Amino acid sequence: MQYLTDRKRAQGLGASRTGTKHHWQMLVSSILMIPTVPLFIFTFGYGLGGSYDEVLAYFSRPIPAIIMALSLIVIIQHVMRETHEAIEDYVHGTKAKLAIVAVTAFSYTMITAGLFALVKLAL
Repeated sequence: MQYLTDRKRAQGLGASRTGTKHHWQMLVSSILMIPTVPLFIFTFGYGLGGSYDEVLAYFSRPIPAIIMALSLIVIIQHVMRETHEAIEDYVHGTKAKLAIVAVTAFSYTMITAGLFALVKLAL
């Protein structure tokens, strides 16, 4: 029979001093998304109906390219952090660690591919 204190039973199950950091990261990315998402929608919408040459000329300008790059980075990182939180809540053990690594790798791959595509359009 094991004699465990309440604290010993709860260790590893409660707050691990990372909740505040995660809260602030999500708060900052949410605040950054307030102006970024409407700018993304207008920028993407303007380039949506044009021909290939018109879209190429539009995204060759610095302002639309910068707006798209910032939107891409902020939105994907926000979704990545939220996915990490969901994995930490519902998946445990080695599966959780592998899932977090997979989500992180996929997120940074998406950011890299998106920025590469933007650079190819802009140059």
